[in-house]
Amino acid sequence: MEKKSFFSSRNIAYLAVLLALVVVLQLFASAIPMFGVTLNFSLIPIALAGILFGAWGGGLLGFVSGLIVFLTAAVMGREPSTAFLFQANPAVLTVICIGKTTLAGIGAGLLYRLIAKKNGLVAAYVSAAVVPVINTGIYMLGIVIMKSDVAAFLGTEATAGVVFATVFGLIWLNFLLEIAINLIFAPAIHRIVLIVEKKVGAKRKVSASEEVEVQAANGNAESKETENHTENQQE
Repeated sequence: MEKKSFFSSRNIAYLAVLLALVVVLQLFASAIPMFGVTLNFSLIPIALAGILFGAWGGGLLGFVSGLIVFLTAAVMGREPSTAFLFQANPAVLTVICIGKTTLAGIGAGLLYRLIAKKNGLVAAYVSAAVVPVINTGIYMLGIVIMKSDVAAFLGTEATAGVVFATVFGLIWLNFLLEIAINLIFAPAIHRIVLIVEKKVGAKRKVSASEEVEVQAANGNAESKETENHTENQQE
């Protein structure tokens, strides 16, 4: 969509629905236990926002999702590992929580715009996959950055090593599940995009048709006014 129409009433309405979906999924369906790991569906709306609205929309949805994660998992202690890392280094963990999903949404929007020119379905798959890739990659990078803080917090390098090995193992399992979920839903995401674009295209055609009719009516009115003026002069 064009930048000039990003804050149109239609876009705002769609973004509001996706924002509500992100909030619901992040609060109630972002950590569904399954065989020792969790299923996370909250990344799907981020990918969809990036596809529909570009980098700005994906970044906005990612920011909201990251903020919710930070408040619930880190500050409120809903997720023990995140709360633990927050105690070790609050500043870095805050940037990671909010930044990872924000950048994931931006990446999804940029890649979709780039690839969709050649193949929309492939673009949907790539955008859906890149969200968990960026999200997990930045999180793992942050953990590496905080390793010394965690070691200092625990008191021994050995204990920190065990913690890191456990955390990295869980992160990789969650990553595989997240990317699988997003790829499974990629065709549905592509279908939604096609439906939205079709409706937008239909509205644009109606608007263009109405504009032509208005211009034609104005032209007829001006022509009639000119004829009347000419007749008055001849009289």
